[in-house]
Parts: sequence; structure tokens; C-alpha cells
Amino acid sequence: MLRRLLKALLIALIVILVAIVAGAFWARSEVRASLAQLDGTHQVQGLTAPVRIERDRLGIPSMHGATREDVARALGFLHAQDRFFQMDLARRRAAGELAALVGARALALDHEIRIHRFREEAHRAVDLLTPESRRIANAYTDGVNAGLSSLGAPPFEYLMLRQKPEPWRPEDSFLVVLSMFITLQDTDGSYESTLGTMHELLPQPMFDFLAPKGTEWDAPVAGESFSTPPIPGPDVYNLRTRRAGRSTLPLPERPPRVELWDPRASTDEALGSNNWAVSGALSADGHAIVANDMHLFIRVPNTWYRASMEWPDHRLVGVTLPGVPALVTGSNTHIAWGFTNTYADWGDLIELQIDPADPDYYLTPDGWREFERFDEAIAVTGEPEQHELVYWTIWGPVLGPDYRGRMRAYAWVAHSAERLATTVTPLENARTVAQAFDEANGAGIPGQNLVVADETGNIGWTVYAAMPRRVGFDGSLPTSWADGSHAWKGWLDRAEYPRIVNPRNGRIWTANARVVGGDMLAKLGDGSYEVGARARQIRERLMARDHFTLRDMLAIQMDARSEFLDRWRQLLLDSLSPKALDGRKDRAELRRIIEHGWSGRAEPDSAAYGFVHRFRDLLSERLVSFVLSECYEADPTFDYATVRRREGPIWKMVTEKPQHLLDPQYATWDEMILATVDAVIEEAKKDHSTPLAERKWSEYNVIEFRHPLSPALPSFFSRWLDMPKRAFAGDMYTIQVHSGTLGASERMVVSPGHEAEGIMHMPAGQSGHPLSPYYANSHEAWVNGDPTPFLPGPAEHTLTLGP
Repeated sequence: MLRRLLKALLIALIVILVAIVAGAFWARSEVRASLAQLDGTHQVQGLTAPVRIERDRLGIPSMHGATREDVARALGFLHAQDRFFQMDLARRRAAGELAALVGARALALDHEIRIHRFREEAHRAVDLLTPESRRIANAYTDGVNAGLSSLGAPPFEYLMLRQKPEPWRPEDSFLVVLSMFITLQDTDGSYESTLGTMHELLPQPMFDFLAPKGTEWDAPVAGESFSTPPIPGPDVYNLRTRRAGRSTLPLPERPPRVELWDPRASTDEALGSNNWAVSGALSADGHAIVANDMHLFIRVPNTWYRASMEWPDHRLVGVTLPGVPALVTGSNTHIAWGFTNTYADWGDLIELQIDPADPDYYLTPDGWREFERFDEAIAVTGEPEQHELVYWTIWGPVLGPDYRGRMRAYAWVAHSAERLATTVTPLENARTVAQAFDEANGAGIPGQNLVVADETGNIGWTVYAAMPRRVGFDGSLPTSWADGSHAWKGWLDRAEYPRIVNPRNGRIWTANARVVGGDMLAKLGDGSYEVGARARQIRERLMARDHFTLRDMLAIQMDARSEFLDRWRQLLLDSLSPKALDGRKDRAELRRIIEHGWSGRAEPDSAAYGFVHRFRDLLSERLVSFVLSECYEADPTFDYATVRRREGPIWKMVTEKPQHLLDPQYATWDEMILATVDAVIEEAKKDHSTPLAERKWSEYNVIEFRHPLSPALPSFFSRWLDMPKRAFAGDMYTIQVHSGTLGASERMVVSPGHEAEGIMHMPAGQSGHPLSPYYANSHEAWVNGDPTPFLPGPAEHTLTLGP
């Protein structure tokens, strides 16, 4: 009996093992079947002639076709074969359709974005396309679906999710563009809302001080610099008496903004970028040079897909965005261009006047009007469908009430299907800086600082966006549009756009800070420009010499010096006076580290840098939580972190030390600063036996490169999908930006017409498939800052797409 039982158990175990092994082999076979085709031929319906696709050692494709439409079809084929899941997430993020793919964990994101009704807008954009743009969009769509259907199995992510990929539609490419609006702009007016709360609760001088137009870090290319306003006196705002006997609450915990599939920021600082150009007179070989590194969240796969596209009389080389048929940045051999996010003002909060007799109506310049209602059905895989009731006005969606119960709507440039329809083939036909400006001004992408150079040595800057024509107001604060005195009256004409061409010093630079002043700034508005630390440091590097090579530009991109924190280091040293060190070995140890271990660079092995960085952050947080405590208490959504130039007023307070703005729990500012120093030390020692001198910056600045699905998977699978964690030089305030999961999504240096000498690299690799040789083989060059070629190399694989 026992023998029969053991035999049965053994047979059952063998069956289970065989099933596991068979399942593993089947899964591996399915995963391998979804690898892209690299060689041979493949028939694609709609081509007018064969398209030859050559891949170099990094997997970068060079497409050679007979027409623009044929090349678009080939690019769609490649995007689908290498990056379809990434494209799918992007379109679903903008459409609010993630839960249908990944389940209830994405419901909050879907509910949040459905108010914008981007799927409907994308439909309208398709209807508004010109005939030429429609042909390109349709060709790209057909190419995507051909590439997807020709895979031996769906991309591996769908196997993990037990889902089937849905075909691509022309409107989906516009949804991908809209996903970049979500990434790069304010989707709900949070900055303007914060300013509105401050403006209502603080005296005007205090508001002006805490929301400055600029700081001493400003480095505009044109226009005046702004200094931080003076600190208002105790007769204006005396927190010492206003807050006496009241506790200061810590800053409220804000939920992280990043989910696995959410492209937005998880940091208080801006998603940024650097770009600059020098004229031909300043280069070693007489050619103008453009440098660009766009700072985004570094994921696997990377945001961009490198490509070269050729058809008669055209060659485009640079980076594309999977899901979109256009070149994003790069060169067309006549011009080269790069982008940084502008942080101009692209949206306005509108205070609605509700009909007291009927809350379904709101006041417009033409009288009372009923809200439009839309029942948005949200599919959830494995669960019942959910619904979001969305209200719209003639200006945009209704966001809900503010902290005083006033209903608000949101006017946002992203809501214009007419402008969105202009984004299919931007810049690729421009031959000069002037032509590039004409193509860029009015186009419906997230507003970018366009820095461009042409083959004759000219350089220029303008705003690549559709700019609203504001009438009667500057857009800085929430206001009513009910009587028509405040409004958007269409869009600016090209002739009205801010432009800079061939400045006398031969240099242009941008880094998400304010670029211009005066009338040009008034047209752009202020969407919370960055503090100008990176911009100023770039300007100083460009002004330090009169001739540049391409490698000189790459060296600037890799600069990890932080002039921004130098003064905070000195403040920390000054606070650790002999009196403060008396009997305090821990403070003395910290002073030795800061005094002797400081190089001014955000290097991974620097303990001093990490302590100075944390000291600034913690002191700023403590100061803000007190000085703006009334705003935080009154408005649950108030977020001073959206005011990116807060460094100006914070530095003024910690150096001028106004007694009337000091938290009553401290007798002096020195006491508060020392308490912060002690908190930094305590934090470093907590749960650690490591000496302070060994607490390196690398502990705080480890960069993670994760696949969107890996956080939900066991570590074994995550390691298979993710790049190794790395400690990098750099910070948010250095030219070489590295912070958390944020970094340079590419680095490019190129002279138009001389692309063979250009430089480009990007993290991860071309493919989104972990079994592909191109999944990670670009990564080390990016990590090391190697001057790898801008152009694709010799062909190692050739695929011909035939009609």
C-alpha cells in the first residue's frame, strides 16, 4: 500500500515537473517569437516601392525609401516590432484607458485624465489633417499594424498581462503627443492654484516676496534680470505673533505622482533639459553647433528611438518617439535642432459663476449656459466597467471646487485639436533658421524652447508651440471669464512670436529657466520657470572660451559641478562655529567632512555633497512649513513646491534672518539652523553604524532603470527586465542632471551638414525586448558619456520591406 502511494506521489511530482518545464519552454518560445525581424524580406501592403532597413551594431535603423509615406510606413513597422507596449501605454495614458490593460491599480490615473477627453480630441485632430499629413499618418498606422501582426507572438508584456494588443489607429499617434503634454505641463493648474491661494491669504508684499519673478540665478539670453524682492517688515506680516502658541505642522504628505505607467514627475523639481548653440564663428571648423540633452524619467525601454530616414532629397537623423511618425530632435542635414521644456504659461484656471437658481448653468459673455455632460465609461480588466461623469464649459473641463468652494474650469492649450493636427511632420523640410521658426511657431506640441542652427552657421531660439492670445489679464492667477473682459482670443500669429537670431555674442542657451524678458516674456507668461542655476552655469561655460569643438560641448553636458550649493556649504560651515562645536563630536565630525571633503562636484563618493544637499532641503522644508503654514492649513491642495524659484526667498530669509518670520519654537535663527544640522546628523545615523564620512552621495542618488511592469513582478523577473542600479555624478542643480529616476534621456551634439562628426547616445537600447541584443547595448556609452557617433554605423542586418 505504501509503495503504491509513494509511486503515485512520484508520478504526480514528475507530471508537475514536466508541466512546469513544458510551461517554461512554451513561455520562452512565445517570448522569443515576439522578437523583431532583422533580416530577409517582408511584404507590407501599401508601399509604392521597396524600403531597405539597415541596422548597425546598436540596432539603429537606417531606412531608405522612395517616398515620405513609404518611410513613415517603415518607421511604424519598426516602432511596433521594437516598442509596441511602450506606444500602447502612452496612448492609453492620454486616453484614460490603462485600467483596461493592467487592471484596477490604474483606475485613479484613468479617472484623473478622463476629464480632458483626449480620445475625442485625437479623433477631431485626424479629421483636421491636411491631405499630405493624412497620407503620412495613415501610412505610419498601417506600418505599425503590419509590424505588430508580423511578430511571431504578441510582445512579451501581453503574455504577462494575459491580454491581446489592440490595433493602432491614426488618432493614437495624437494620443502619444498628448501623453507628452501630460508629462511636461500642468494638467490641472496646480501652480496657478497655489499662487491664487497665496495671493488671497497673504499681504501683497509677502506674496511678491514668496513668488518672485526671478532670482539672482537668472541667466536670460535676452532681457533684464530680476532680483528677489525685499523681505516685508513685521508691520506687513509678523508670523512671530500670528503663530504664537500654535504648532507648526509638517508639510503634508503628497501621494507620489508616478505609477508604473505614469510618465509624470515624482520629484518637486522640474522635468528639464539643456540645449545650446554656438554660431559658426565660434566653432573650430566654422560650422554652427547644437547641443541637447532632454531630461526625462529614465525607463526601460528609453523614451526615444534612434533612427535615420532617407527618401529622395531628404535625410533625417536623430530620435523619434514611438507612436509618432516624426523626427523629434536631430538633423535634416540643413538644420539641426534640440528642445527643452519652456515652463511658460500654457493653461489658465477659470473661476465659474454658477447660476444660483440652477447649478447646471454657468455664466458666459453670452449669458447663462448649461454645462455639457459626458458619461465616460472606463473599462477595467477583470472587473465591472466604471463611469466618470465629466462636465465641460466653453473654455474647457470643470476641475471642481477650490478651497473656498468656488467651481473652476481649466483652459489648456492641449485641448486644441486644430493645433494638435499640425504635429505630423514638423521641421523636416526646413532649410534655414527662419524656415524652422515658421514651422515651429503655432505647432501643437508641448511648448518647447527650440534652439536651431543651419548649415550656413546661423543660430536661433524661438518657442515651438501654439501660444494663446490672452486679452485683459496675464494668466498668473485664477480669474472669471464670465463678462468677456478676460479671455483667450485665438492664437498668436507667427510674426508675434518671441525670436532670437544670431545674438551678437554668438551663443544661445536654455535650461527650463526664463530665456527672455519684456514683451516677449509677457506673451509667454510664467508657468513656474526653473531657478536658473543650470542656465547660468551653461552660460558661464560658453562665455569662458571663444572656440568650441563637438567634444567640448559633450564635456559641458557631463559637468557635475554645483555652483548652486557652494553658498549652502558655506552657510553650513558658518553655523558650525567653535561655540556650536563645543562638546559635540558629531558636529565637529560633520564640519571636517564639509570643510575638507568638498570638491563642488556631485560625485558619487562625496559624503560632503550629500550632507550639504540634505541640509538645504531640510532647512528649506522647515522654513516653508512655518512661513506658509496658513496657506497649507486653509488649502489641502496647496503646494509651494510648484514655485520653482523658491530658492530666492528661502535664501534671503536664512541669510538676513528676519526675527518676525522665525518659528516661535526657536529663540534665534542660529538655533533653528543648528537644529536642522542636528536633524541631518541624526537622519544619517539612524539605522546605520556607518561613520558619517562614509555616507556617500551615491546612497541618495542611485538611479533606477526599470521596466514599467517590473515593480509588480518577483525580483527574478525584475532583474531580467531592468538595467542595474547605478550611482551617478550629478544632481538636479548641475548641468549633468541625475536624480532618482530622472536623467538625460539622450545627449546630442551636431553641426548641420556635418553629421558624420556628430555625437549621440542614450540609455538602455533600441529594443524593448529583453532577449534582443539591442535591449541594453547602448547603455554603457551613455553611462560613461562616450562620444559615440551621431550617425548609424555600418549595416550588420538588412531587412527589405516590399510592396
